[in-house]
Amino acid sequence: MENSRYRGRLAPSPTGYLHIGHARTFWTAYERAREANGALVLRMEDLDLERSRTIYADAALEDLRWLGIDWQEGPDVGGSLGPYLQSERLELYRAAWRKLLDRGFLYPCRCSRKDLAAALSAPHEGADLDDEPIYPGTCRALPLRGAGFWTSVEAEREEKSVNWRFRAPEGEVVEFVDGNLGPQRFVAGKDFGDFIVWRRDGVPRSPRTGPRPWAGGAPSYQLACVVDDAAMQITEIVRGADLLKSTARQILLNRALGYADPAWFHCSLITDASGKRLAKRHDALSILALRKRGWTPDEILRPEAISEY
Repeated sequence: MENSRYRGRLAPSPTGYLHIGHARTFWTAYERAREANGALVLRMEDLDLERSRTIYADAALEDLRWLGIDWQEGPDVGGSLGPYLQSERLELYRAAWRKLLDRGFLYPCRCSRKDLAAALSAPHEGADLDDEPIYPGTCRALPLRGAGFWTSVEAEREEKSVNWRFRAPEGEVVEFVDGNLGPQRFVAGKDFGDFIVWRRDGVPRSPRTGPRPWAGGAPSYQLACVVDDAAMQITEIVRGADLLKSTARQILLNRALGYADPAWFHCSLITDASGKRLAKRHDALSILALRKRGWTPDEILRPEAISEY
């Protein structure tokens, strides 16, 4: 990878205040882009319909700047490959959904949350993306339309009442070499199952402009992430190790959409005193809270910082 072509990204989600774990990961992304003499793109991933807030988006930009992180493209500085708010990129996601549909990779899923909870023996509300249970295939065998595929017109009529799942090829091995954690291997149907790429809910909310009515549901994290990384020409993705399994899903989406895979670099997770990984509910460990307590950027970024809190 030539240094001049390196493009990394920061992708905060404005659903809470950034914490020490985010600081370490985003700093690593910044350092890798800087060492490669490349560009860093900031994308605000604001598709969480319930929790995205302007206050969190503004705080994320302020915290990252305070840490000393700079980016060359983003919602606050512009750029040629924007917009840099996911809530303003919905037509790109719809076009990718249509392409997957036309190529036969998707099927409609009418399972409700209650249905899924019953089929899986336990609800998994709020579970991590990489911890989602394997879908039991309830809707996988439903009859398809036409010559084995749903047409876009037929799907448009159905999309308000169904979720759309990607058919993960049973037994297919997905392998990649992570720049930090080394060789990784996942098996479709064993480590992860058919996953949602388009969900029936959705009035995406921009953290800056408020609710944006948009009929027909909304893309999942997996689809939006893949589409944006390809469109923004990202050459390396730096993020937390909790998304390793999501990388396998996204590699399958890249193949289906004809996108080239970027390089991957997954950072080890920061845990609290009890050994649980940090989450945005850990308000006392947010960058904002620690700034108010007088911590400096260097203190927050030290490996031993969490044990000294």
